[in-house]
Amino acid sequence: MNYKITPDDVTIGKLLGVLNSGGKLTLSTESVTLINKCRNFLDDKLEKSTAPIYGITTGFGSLYNKTISRDQLNKLQENLVKSHACGTGPEVADDIVQLMLLLKVIALSKGVSGVQVITVQRLIDFFNKRISPVVFEQGSLGASGDLAPLAHMILPLLGEGQVNYKGKRYSSEAILKKFGWSPIELQSKEGLALLNGTQFMSAYGVYIIALAERLSAFSDIISAISLEAYDGRPDPFFESVHAIRPHKGQIETADAFRKMLKGSQLISRHKPHVQDPYSFRCIPQVHGASKDAIRYAKSVIHTEINSVTDNPTIFPDEDLIVSGGNFHGQPLALVFDYLAIALSELGSISERRVYRLISGQRNLPEFLVANPGLNSGFMIPQYTAASIVSQNKQLSTPTSVDSIPSSNEQEDHVSMGANGATRLLRIADNLCKLLAIELFTAVQALEFRRPVRSSYYLEEIVSAYRKIVPFIKDDKLMYTEIARSVEFIRTFDFVAVQDGSPATH
Repeated sequence: MNYKITPDDVTIGKLLGVLNSGGKLTLSTESVTLINKCRNFLDDKLEKSTAPIYGITTGFGSLYNKTISRDQLNKLQENLVKSHACGTGPEVADDIVQLMLLLKVIALSKGVSGVQVITVQRLIDFFNKRISPVVFEQGSLGASGDLAPLAHMILPLLGEGQVNYKGKRYSSEAILKKFGWSPIELQSKEGLALLNGTQFMSAYGVYIIALAERLSAFSDIISAISLEAYDGRPDPFFESVHAIRPHKGQIETADAFRKMLKGSQLISRHKPHVQDPYSFRCIPQVHGASKDAIRYAKSVIHTEINSVTDNPTIFPDEDLIVSGGNFHGQPLALVFDYLAIALSELGSISERRVYRLISGQRNLPEFLVANPGLNSGFMIPQYTAASIVSQNKQLSTPTSVDSIPSSNEQEDHVSMGANGATRLLRIADNLCKLLAIELFTAVQALEFRRPVRSSYYLEEIVSAYRKIVPFIKDDKLMYTEIARSVEFIRTFDFVAVQDGSPATH
């Protein structure tokens, strides 16, 4: 799936399609024209004006009052990139770095940042060759943009730093030589245009929102299997219940359950119990609220990836160069906190269902083994789930309410959205493990309901899962089965299973 970069909006789905398909980018004629127009305007402005322009003829941050001589303007931008490359901690995954490159290209293609076309083209070259600069997780305050991570992303354009290419580590000098590229000579304003911006946070947002949608869908599928295994009631999913409290996610979840359970012998048989615990009865309300949070977060991320977030910005038609605050990551920081809570809650309610399934209730054997005592069965997977749920609760502490002034207090309120982004990915990965444990447990419990069957849709899911994870008769190594369950959730094409489907998001 190739993609031509234009000034128009792009969807998250399109970005991920280009990334995952190995697609190539090209720069449209319209974007080239806008980029050149802005660059020419800036050059002309510098030639004719003596008034100070922040970050172009002055220093940065609290050094805004230091004037830079005309013959040092290019050196100023080079120094900016080198001095700001202060990242540390774990390396950012290559897929997220590739999204950073792509998002920076999209922002610069709007033609208000004052860069050279050759600079944008080199970013495209890196993406098209799937060359990933080595970027580190820690260092951004989420305002003034993602300075440290973006500096590491830009270093290789100058022949500095390191990159990953086809599974190997190269010096940037070596990779430029390999492809016959010369280092980019940054012009006035370019370093600031490349380092200012929210592309680190936004790349995490794009990557995580797709994972969140998948995990939300699997939360429905897996909890439907748990409901069947627990011999749960269908009443909480009746359409009339949700028509009188019409939150969109709640309605979608109940509708998904009615579809997934259609034709099930288990759900339609007589129930001796008149009510289920909240972890089953309130699935539409809890899962639905998380769906709504994911939907809102996605709308904010969509706006952000189609925005210009560097500073200052240049408006040739209005003869304006304006220093503002579009680099501030607060919109993302807030939704990352919201999403962290929403995903953590999906994990919290999942662990409660696991506990119910192993507790010896409703004619299920304790710990889901035929001979408990000799066998511990599914006792410890629930321990693991409880540990992960507790960690996610701790990680869900908001990051956006924190702010530490920087740059001699010129930058006196920051979003901390970058910390929120890296934390959010850890929560999402943890949720995947929690759902894997529930799936492992629920399918085991379902076997004790045989020969009664669930719906065609759920039985198809169970059948596919059983090809990689067997029924546990006697104690064995369990961590390998949990790992296989995680892989199943990450890769199984649940949409391809016909006759009933989870809620779309």
